[in-house]
Amino acid sequence: MVSNQILQTTVDGLKAISRVDLCVIDADGKVAAKTFDDVSDCIADAISFIDSPAESQVVNGYQFFKVMDDMTLEYIVLAKGTSDDIYMIGKMAAFQVQNLTVAYKERFDKDNFIKNLLLDNLLRVDMYTRAEKLHIETDVKRVVYIIETKHEKDTNALEIVRGLYASKAKDFITAVDEKSIILVKEVKGNESYEELDKIAEVIIDMLNTEAMSMAHVAYGTIVNDIREVSRSYKEAKMALDVGKIFYEDKNVVAYNRLGIGRLIYQLPIPLCQMFIKEIFEAKSPDDFDEETLSTINKFFDNSLNVSETSRQLYIHRNTLVYRLDKLQKTTGLDLRVFDDAITFKIALMVVKYMKYMESRDPY
Repeated sequence: MVSNQILQTTVDGLKAISRVDLCVIDADGKVAAKTFDDVSDCIADAISFIDSPAESQVVNGYQFFKVMDDMTLEYIVLAKGTSDDIYMIGKMAAFQVQNLTVAYKERFDKDNFIKNLLLDNLLRVDMYTRAEKLHIETDVKRVVYIIETKHEKDTNALEIVRGLYASKAKDFITAVDEKSIILVKEVKGNESYEELDKIAEVIIDMLNTEAMSMAHVAYGTIVNDIREVSRSYKEAKMALDVGKIFYEDKNVVAYNRLGIGRLIYQLPIPLCQMFIKEIFEAKSPDDFDEETLSTINKFFDNSLNVSETSRQLYIHRNTLVYRLDKLQKTTGLDLRVFDDAITFKIALMVVKYMKYMESRDPY
């Protein structure tokens, strides 16, 4: 149903042009918009008019018009006065309200279709039939973005994103839960993943500036057909989760750049626990002190380069070697050896993943 605010703006605009007082009453007999105050006198007549077979009627100095959609009554439009000119203004107002009703219904139907498409709730035959009915092209390249803000039910952020893409008929903005906004975006033939990154950054900057809201954006891979949109959505969801675990410093995370994090995210927890037990026996990376962990991370950041790591940590090279030797005695892994370094790096990522899963679902 059209919002009362939109209806009020419409009747205010028509009155400004025609100087005719108007009122819109919904099918339940409630006033949705008005340009004059004494509307209570018209309610009983409007309810009687609802039950009559007439499409328009003159009653007690008012012109009444029915607004129908698919043989269903949506609104009654009242125009104050009985002259032919006022009849034409009332007819025009009814036509405007009907156009708004059709537009809003189509928008609702499209939103409902996109939600079911993302959640994979449609049979393939139904998918193409409904897409054709709603004038949605099926063979357009698309990608799904998930935009997550700090606040649940962030309607301000949702409207800002809608405003960015409202004029683009092949882009759709919706939400399937209270935490995130979903953008199903058309991808032009020459657009690369670098361009998709830039789009995500524009969204983040806009939300930060306009809504004063920090956001994270994740997106899936580009798909070529409408039936694959749900896959891009699932990929974007995984990218958002994997980004929270392994790439906390990034505001934009792409599914096709998740690397080893994507593999670890799909491991069953019992297998992860077995792996950690085999590597560290009774110990866990959580047991290492802050100095050891920062040394390990800096060593990995510098591609196992001892000289560069010691320089960035502001310690002597021999001090770093001593710390690495001490770690080797504790774990049996020498981080200067590539295979051991890989094992240790994966183990740290597995522990991060396990901690995230425990915090998300303690049961």
